[in-house]
Amino acid sequence: MIVIVCAITGIVAGILFPYNIPSAYSSYVAIVILALLDSLFGAASAATKKSFDMYTFISGFICNGLLAALITFIGKKLDVDLYLVALIVFGTRLFSNFSTMRRHYLTLIVTKFKKKFCN
Repeated sequence: MIVIVCAITGIVAGILFPYNIPSAYSSYVAIVILALLDSLFGAASAATKKSFDMYTFISGFICNGLLAALITFIGKKLDVDLYLVALIVFGTRLFSNFSTMRRHYLTLIVTKFKKKFCN
């Protein structure tokens, strides 16, 4: 529940206090946002499996963001698009976690539907 409250607070703060990010930092911000979304979706997926742990979530949230920024920084220094690696990994994990949640809730809905209408 606290994760949802914090996410909503962040979104509202972003809307109320707009800030333009310089184009030099846009790739950093984009990849860090993707890493943080991966952590949020991972937490939601773990919650559906009843295996959510706040310490794991917080450490993953911080470490994923820092690792994504570091990979992007190293890539910029080497003039190699390393951020694409993080983009692919985090994007794949996002879709994987989303599909886990979708299957879980679809199973719940189908089970309730069958109990209600097929008995």
